[in-house]
Amino acid sequence: MVDKEPAPFERGTDGPKVIVAGADGSDSSWRAVSYAAGLARRQNALLAVVYVQPVIVTGALLGAPVAEVTTEVADELMAEIRRSAERLQGIFAVRWEFHTFRGDPYNGLVTAADSLKADAVVVGASEHAGHRIVGSVAIRLVKAGRWPVTVVP
Repeated sequence: MVDKEPAPFERGTDGPKVIVAGADGSDSSWRAVSYAAGLARRQNALLAVVYVQPVIVTGALLGAPVAEVTTEVADELMAEIRRSAERLQGIFAVRWEFHTFRGDPYNGLVTAADSLKADAVVVGASEHAGHRIVGSVAIRLVKAGRWPVTVVP
């Protein structure tokens, strides 16, 4: 009989423990959050809903209240998530957190996934036609190859 050492810890081997879902208020991002919530419920994982507040330099230079607007979006997203969680209370139990980061969506989601030690990232498909040419956040996350990425239409 060979005495084996226990295998070293490997993140994600028993299913995801933390699932990051990107939310920006678009229909596709809400579908992504819903999909991620279902995954989190079935896997008994933590759902980390992330909103990346864009830094709009041009608007800020012109005196537009950019920070106030993006904070309002974050507050509205949080309120909607809370309402949804309350409606499902007693039916489905999902552990969840809401996080906001500042920056561009790709770098914000990368920072969130790294800092939260995400095992998976779920995002909605881009609704912007220009992303077919330039590349969407979802495509950039897939190309990064650091986590399994699910893109929800």
